[in-house]
Amino acid sequence: MLKLCDVKDARQSVWLVAPKVTIGRGSNCDLTLADPSLAKLHVEIVVDGEELELRNLAGSGLVAVNGKLIDGSCKLQRNDKLQLGERNLAVIDPKITRLKAAAASANVSWALRANHPAIVGRVYPVREASVVGRSDECDLTFAMSHLSRRHARLEVREGLLFVVDLGSANGTYLNNQRVTECRVRRGDELRFDSLSFSVVGPADDLDKTTVRQAVSLPEMDRADGALEQALNRDRLRPAARSQAAAGNSSAGTYEEHSTTAGGSGWLWIGMLLAGVAAAGYFWARSQGLL
Repeated sequence: MLKLCDVKDARQSVWLVAPKVTIGRGSNCDLTLADPSLAKLHVEIVVDGEELELRNLAGSGLVAVNGKLIDGSCKLQRNDKLQLGERNLAVIDPKITRLKAAAASANVSWALRANHPAIVGRVYPVREASVVGRSDECDLTFAMSHLSRRHARLEVREGLLFVVDLGSANGTYLNNQRVTECRVRRGDELRFDSLSFSVVGPADDLDKTTVRQAVSLPEMDRADGALEQALNRDRLRPAARSQAAAGNSSAGTYEEHSTTAGGSGWLWIGMLLAGVAAAGYFWARSQGLL
């Protein structure tokens, strides 16, 4: 089941299920578009099963399909682009559109956050290629007179964001430097003349956490052995300190005993010499030598 919807405002749409669907600015149309560039009854779409036929009822009013002017009638199919006056519409299959939108939103990693007071804080996702300008045909349209109709193009190349100026009159600026084509990074200020945005996106590779290479089994065994030796050393240190203390205590006791033993030996030698001297004195008197 197909649907005709406004490219810029999906709420303005009509299901292509009735035998005939009318579009114009008149209130009696199936899809009423309040636009002075449209006739009251601009076009009608005849629905015959899965076949669609567009008929121009506006006379001199603009009717185009996929860029080709239609004076009478033509066949329509899914994904056709219609231009009625200054309005752009598309024939879509809502189921397929929802699936594509979900897939695209899952892949979006870049966006522009507006700094301009009129739209401050609004976030605009950037697809693989997004054209910025004031034309309704742009992906990001801003109705500001200082913008060119097609001012610049944003491109995502292998995950990196680039901006390309499309020959705009008032220029494209990155961090206050006028550029024609360059890479854009997260946190940069991107400005189309005076319309300023902050760039939202992924960090560079330098900001990512570095993952250490897995350790092979031999390296793990060596690391475990080194750890075990370190733990054994830590356990042996208190015992070594105790043994050293015990050795120092024994050495002190030995020195003390040696000092005491040395003093006692000299005492006995002195007493022995005194005894020998006394015995020699008495023997010499008995012999009449003294």
